[in-house]
Amino acid sequence: MEYALQKKLVEAILFLKEEPVKAERIAEIISLSKAEVERIVKDLQEEFARSGRGLQIFEVAGGYQMGTLPELAPYLERMYSEEVAGNLSNAAMETLAIIAYKQPVTRMEIESIRGVKCEHVLDSLLKRKLIRIKGRKEGPGRPLIYCTTPDFLRYFGLKDLDELPALEAGEGKGETP
Repeated sequence: MEYALQKKLVEAILFLKEEPVKAERIAEIISLSKAEVERIVKDLQEEFARSGRGLQIFEVAGGYQMGTLPELAPYLERMYSEEVAGNLSNAAMETLAIIAYKQPVTRMEIESIRGVKCEHVLDSLLKRKLIRIKGRKEGPGRPLIYCTTPDFLRYFGLKDLDELPALEAGEGKGETP
């Protein structure tokens, strides 16, 4: 298969998928090596940047995803204003930040940091698949422990948790989802 066709196929796969696609999966679909797929994606990223298109290929949540340029967001949000209304509340953002930096973490630990109950916020974040229940903590009551998901990484456009901004107090990040 010639290189031009390989590039078209990779571009089409990324265009059609709503979720990030791992290089290994693309390689499997079109019978290439992971290294060849990574080279094609790099070439496509450079072509998109050179041509000044409104789309680009992001590396996010362990895979590749096609999306719009971040600087176009204010214009595109007008078109999708009904979806913008579904943004996260301040309480959800605070809770999500605690989970992202402290994971794995229990509801009681989150509530002790925030100073307020967070059951409903956790339910909302679980429904949006931004967090998941990782298991139960050993000890009295065996409370549920929460961590972020690949959807969290996608929502915020992160490759992994290492891209989270450093905490002012210099505390470390939690485990990778």
